[in-house]
Amino acid sequence: MLRRSGWGIVAFGVAGSWSLLQSGLPGRSAAMRILRATSSLERIPLSRPYTIAYASFDAVEMCRVRLEADNGLVGLGCGSPAEMITGETPRSAETALADRLGAVLEGTVLEPLPALLARVDEAFRETPAARAAVDLALHDLWGKGLGRPLVEIFGRCHRRMATSVTVGILDAQEALEEAREWMARGFRCLKIKIGRNLEEELELLTLLRAELGDAVRIRVDANQGYRADQLPILFSSLGRLGIELVEQPLPPAEDAALGDLVPADRRLAAGDESVQTPGDARRLAARGTYGVFNIKLMKCGGIEPARRIAATAEEAGIGLMWGCMDESVASLAGALHAAFASPATRFLDLDGSLDLARDPARGGFEIEDGMLRLLDRPGLGIEAAD
Repeated sequence: MLRRSGWGIVAFGVAGSWSLLQSGLPGRSAAMRILRATSSLERIPLSRPYTIAYASFDAVEMCRVRLEADNGLVGLGCGSPAEMITGETPRSAETALADRLGAVLEGTVLEPLPALLARVDEAFRETPAARAAVDLALHDLWGKGLGRPLVEIFGRCHRRMATSVTVGILDAQEALEEAREWMARGFRCLKIKIGRNLEEELELLTLLRAELGDAVRIRVDANQGYRADQLPILFSSLGRLGIELVEQPLPPAEDAALGDLVPADRRLAAGDESVQTPGDARRLAARGTYGVFNIKLMKCGGIEPARRIAATAEEAGIGLMWGCMDESVASLAGALHAAFASPATRFLDLDGSLDLARDPARGGFEIEDGMLRLLDRPGLGIEAAD
């Protein structure tokens, strides 16, 4: 039976590849059995509310999942459902976990991890953020069972990378003030939200570049806010302003209009809302629509589908940006493990925990002068904060 108190709980046992990976790890059980699976929904205020092209936010609701094995190991996961992005409401994610999590996991011995994740996908396909919470908790427990950080199990490609921090839609002076605040904290990469008034936003970007100088990297996120006839003006300004990429300038239904851009401009276009699933990634890669894919675990359903998107991007020569919403370090750590295991990773936008009034987890990674580095701890490297 599913218990709904704090982090949900699971334990699992494995065969096949798990047993091979387990070998040589003294004191580790080759199989773990699921004891309990529990979840809860929690509303967390933001210390800094913000606005994007189509909405404003002052809090986030998170699904928490805790997995506990019969050998005492615990796996944690967290999801941030948002109907406009993941297609599920916090309540539908909460209900899906309450109804299905225990039935899928409790009392079973872990199969090879891909098989178990396939069952999770089937059970939570309509609620990707809920699925992501379960996926993260299983990966965390899996890594802890092996006694190694996930990135080392996957195969590390990167050790440190800069993350951007987001400046929401503000007037020019407020945006400049916030940008300077982030710079004072050591960050040197800004993501500026745009998508409401192109003329005013180009003036803002001109001001920011003039005031902040060339030491700051700037990327922009339109959140589907523009029309196809505005693209030539937008992209013709990028070189002058030193903008490194433009996220989702058009709604996904209008992606074909990006085909009218010259290849050099298309390489600066990053698909975000258009890249929800591994199937989306395959379709867009075949068409050459975007030069960059923004992978968010909440959109695609966790680490496993994110790594499939990453493999498609690598094969197609498409760069990766790993993004987030307002999220706990529990989910951001999962994204960072996957990002650092992909040779296609070029950009990080993993700042979603910085504005939380409190975080249900801690650990995972360190931030120093805007650079992210994973902690050398098993699994996701996280623990519950309460």
